[in-house]
Amino acid sequence: MIDAIGEGVDQSRVGQRVWLFMAAAGRPTGTAAEFTVVPAERAVPLPEEASFDVGASLGVPALTAHRALTVAEDGPRRLRPGALDGRVVLAAGGAGAVGHAVIQLARWAGATVISTISGPEKARLATAAGAHHVINYREGDPAAEIRKIAPNGVDIVAEVALGANLALDLAVLRARGTIATYANDGGKPVELDVLRTMVLNARFQFLALYTAGPEARAAAVEDVAAAVRAGALPVGEEHGLPLVRFPLDRTADAHRAVESGAVGKVLVDVTS
Repeated sequence: MIDAIGEGVDQSRVGQRVWLFMAAAGRPTGTAAEFTVVPAERAVPLPEEASFDVGASLGVPALTAHRALTVAEDGPRRLRPGALDGRVVLAAGGAGAVGHAVIQLARWAGATVISTISGPEKARLATAAGAHHVINYREGDPAAEIRKIAPNGVDIVAEVALGANLALDLAVLRARGTIATYANDGGKPVELDVLRTMVLNARFQFLALYTAGPEARAAAVEDVAAAVRAGALPVGEEHGLPLVRFPLDRTADAHRAVESGAVGKVLVDVTS
């Protein structure tokens, strides 16, 4: 909630419920504090019907998910209901914060959503988030299972572990499809089969919100805000994103939980 505003900012914003993004980017403090100061455009109105838990879970993960879904050669550049009609999206690691948002935004925009997961519990979470199909990449022939669902191939892969998953991604990607990667979990080196990717005319888009540019960020903020107003980005165990909570004085423990791979979204409860 906004407590005070600076010069040139509309006074009516005082008291407004908001969600933040990039609060710590190039700044001395982030949101693990009773108060933080951010540029006005990084404080986005949060609808009354959306909880602060939803607001705290958006930020960089939701905007990164939007970016992953809007970089394909043949679009779309913006998300709204119907924008991804007829498209197939593969969300790698659908139980993670970005993967969860990819599932929800892609589903809201009309895509058929497939998520790869590593076990039954994460399959349950990806399904709760809205994935139409979940595939355990550790069992059987995941590429064949995905091709049964998408015989013409996947349009967009939102990738969290490019080195580990590249072979699978290329096996299921359609010609002129896009692999949008925002992390390389596990750190496995990326070995590129140049001829194979050339034949596919595949597009690789590497994502970092901080350098995506103001236009892309502004578009993402508008579309994510619209999805929030539509109720398309709920959080919590029942919606596929468990919330792991810590009080402000245990912020270090919250960081350790993230570093140890806590499933879901780690939140710090702040009271002022």
